[in-house]
Amino acid sequence: MLKIIGIDPGLAATGLGIVTGSGGKITGYSYGSIRTAQKMLLPMRLDKIFSELFEVLNYEKPDFMVLEDIFSLKQYPKSGLMLGKVAGVILLAGCRAHISVAEISVREAKQVLTGNGNADKAQLERAVRSQLGTDLPIRPDHASDALALALIGFYRNQADF
Repeated sequence: MLKIIGIDPGLAATGLGIVTGSGGKITGYSYGSIRTAQKMLLPMRLDKIFSELFEVLNYEKPDFMVLEDIFSLKQYPKSGLMLGKVAGVILLAGCRAHISVAEISVREAKQVLTGNGNADKAQLERAVRSQLGTDLPIRPDHASDALALALIGFYRNQADF
C-alpha cells in the first residue's frame, strides 16, 4: 500500500491531502488544512504549521511527500518570500520525519491533471474529484490543490513501492 501526502503551502492556510492505494488504484483519501491567525506573530505561525504537520506526518507515516513549488509574482515579491518561509518549515518537517520530498510547480500539476497548465482552481478541483471518483466538493481550495499534488506523487511513485 502506497501513501502520499501533498502539501499546498500557505501562511493563513496550508492545504494537506493524502491518498493511499496500490497497483495504480486509489483506495482512500483524506484532506484538510492547517490554519493560522493573522494576529499571531510570524514565528508562532510558522511554528504552528511545522508542529501540526510534523504530528500528521508521524501519525500518517506517508511514503512520500509532494510540495507545491514556490513562485513569486513580480508585483507581490513579499508574498513569494513569505511562502518561501512556509515551504522551509514544511521541508524541515519532512526531513525530521524522514520522508522524501519532491516539489512540483502549480503549472505542472494543472497540466498533468487537467491537460491545461493554465487551468483555474475550479477546473483543477473537478479533475481531482474525477480522479478520486467523488461528486462531493473538496474544500477549502488549498486542500483540493494538496490532493492534486498527492495524486501526481501517487501515480509517479508506483514503481518505487
